[in-house]
Amino acid sequence: MGIHSLTDIKSLRKKYHLNQKELAQRANVSQSLIAKIEAGMVDPSFTKAQQIFEVLHHLREKEELKAREVMRTKVLFAQGSDALREVIKTMKSKGISQMPVLMNEKVAGLITEGTILRHLAENPEKIKRLKVGEVMEETPPIVTVKTGMRVLLELLREHPIILVAERGEIKGLISKTDLLGRVE
Repeated sequence: MGIHSLTDIKSLRKKYHLNQKELAQRANVSQSLIAKIEAGMVDPSFTKAQQIFEVLHHLREKEELKAREVMRTKVLFAQGSDALREVIKTMKSKGISQMPVLMNEKVAGLITEGTILRHLAENPEKIKRLKVGEVMEETPPIVTVKTGMRVLLELLREHPIILVAERGEIKGLISKTDLLGRVE
């Protein structure tokens, strides 16, 4: 749970469409305490403030988009043994810039346009003989279908894609483009 100030209570309460009485009931405090806190007339005990913020945090978690809602369910995989040239053709024909790589039926890495271009620049004549497993990057992060938007955004700051799994099976993929498509 993120750290909030008491002055955030009113805006958070309104964001989640609660009146003072509803928030008070959920947090097991009095409505007058909520009113006094919002008016800046009282500083509640740590325990009371914690109860209020736990309710607001729970509401945020409930309202937040989950990986299941933003993931793309059609995931194309490359095999580590695939010829790099063939994967390049697939990526071009499908209009995609990266593909997770499987080895022994498990996600083992990621092949991206950037990785391919780096290897092409270093060794253009060798590109015809390379296998995906020889040039792939590290495995992208794998999250559950219930992972919230905040975590997804943080992961996509560092990684080009995120894989989404349920019970160990890859169910989808989330790219930066997928999340940008959800921005209102």
